[in-house]
Amino acid sequence: MQNILVTGGAGYIGSHACKVLKNAGYQPVTFDNFVTGWRDAVKYGPLFEGDLCDAASVAAAFEEYNPIGVMHFAALSQVGESMHEPGKYWQNNVLGSLNLIETAAKYGCKNFVFSSTCATYGDQDNVVLNEDCAQHPINAYGASKRAIEDILANFGQSHGMNSVIFRYFNVAGADPEGEVGEFHQPETHLIPLMLDAISGKRDALTVFGTDYDTPDGTCIRDYVHVMDLVDAHVLGLKWLEDGKGSRAFNLGTGSGYSVREVIDHSQSVTNQTVPFTTGDRRPGDCTKLVSGSQRAIAELGWKPQRSNLSEMIRDAWRWHQNGHYDR
Repeated sequence: MQNILVTGGAGYIGSHACKVLKNAGYQPVTFDNFVTGWRDAVKYGPLFEGDLCDAASVAAAFEEYNPIGVMHFAALSQVGESMHEPGKYWQNNVLGSLNLIETAAKYGCKNFVFSSTCATYGDQDNVVLNEDCAQHPINAYGASKRAIEDILANFGQSHGMNSVIFRYFNVAGADPEGEVGEFHQPETHLIPLMLDAISGKRDALTVFGTDYDTPDGTCIRDYVHVMDLVDAHVLGLKWLEDGKGSRAFNLGTGSGYSVREVIDHSQSVTNQTVPFTTGDRRPGDCTKLVSGSQRAIAELGWKPQRSNLSEMIRDAWRWHQNGHYDR
């Protein structure tokens, strides 16, 4: 069985990717430092506990498991924090990724699937973003991810590193079978925050900004189901194994929902009221981010099955009621 090194494999998206990799016949090897990940989420293959900023531990993982590919999810990802502590994001995201890429090149592991973000595009309102749109990140999170994309391109030229880059939009939902799910401490994502408010785990959801240039004044995002997202990552790995070379793909639905619309859908799915208050805009938040994902559909054969808002909320609500992790 071929090993795939999954950085951040104990986190939300990484754990779902490990499940799909296992089902596709690979052995996912989770590499995680458990700053934000959960030991209980490591279910589908071996664990190597390490830190990407420690080059020696990265090399030790490659020595032990000799992976034929890397899926790189590990990163700090809070936009607001990145505005106030940019150095933290450049240190963790960029230096850690450089260690990983250099080590992969050294060990001849040239298939690299990278979890990037639509935040690399910056604030381009009223535009359906495709892969050819200019990248002008407006926060350190997006800028750090853009820098890693550039590093991968450089290593493609110098070392023959082949990379599939996925720039995705707002990830939501959970494993429908309930084995893994979305659980952060502290929680920062809209849908689980809403579900916390519904279930009484917090007093209310805070809606940040009601004066955006949108129909209801709240910002608009494109939501993609986590299981559809990780399916694309396996397709990206197969793309590289087939020798098709480096490529960037957006992953989203092409449909944007405002915060108020997400609240309305949540109330409909759960049949409960979402208590919420309003607050000021957060620094670095864009007005509208919507994906054009036709390249992934046409070239990868990606077929998102679960990425409608009601299903994402329904799966998330099921996990929210039954799932939790302990470190």
